[in-house]
Amino acid sequence: MSNLRDALSDISAIRGQIARGTEFRGYGPASVAASGILALLVAAAQEHWFKDRAHDFQTFLTIWVATAAIALLLTGAETVARARRVHSGLAGEMIYNAAEHFLPALMAGMLLTVVVMRFAPNVLWMLPGLWQVIFSLGIFASCRFLPGQMFFVGLWYLATGLACLALGAGGSISPWAMGIPFGFGQLLVAGVLQMRYRASP
Repeated sequence: MSNLRDALSDISAIRGQIARGTEFRGYGPASVAASGILALLVAAAQEHWFKDRAHDFQTFLTIWVATAAIALLLTGAETVARARRVHSGLAGEMIYNAAEHFLPALMAGMLLTVVVMRFAPNVLWMLPGLWQVIFSLGIFASCRFLPGQMFFVGLWYLATGLACLALGAGGSISPWAMGIPFGFGQLLVAGVLQMRYRASP
């Protein structure tokens, strides 16, 4: 029995090693592009219906947290389905590996939001920029098993995040501080994935 457990443990370790050394092809261009278009539509709608609420941080956060949750559900569902189809027997390990690299940034963004809302509401205007910087760190952490061009997507989010922090010091939040970075950023991700998948089907 001990030999069987050791053999199963070795097999699991080998599968994990293979997963860590294999390019992850589970992210789907369609859902990523949809999340980018959603960000642009939400920004346009917020600009139209809430343009007189530039200092209403609660409404701003509610809208964008809900938007992020919808985008996460869309991309998560397609990622699981696509990974099972593309990576077949290694799908579980590949999804775990992808989550292991990106989830720390996602959790940091969520916890930072809670802390800022609770203890530093006077700097809520900084959240869009901070979210983008943290998102860029998640992308940089994931670059090892994604197409090389994804590095430039990370630079996009880092640059837009720093720009939002530099330009938003007036204390108000524009919906375009979220719509433009995440809208075009996610469309850029979708474009990189689509080109990669076409180049090596």
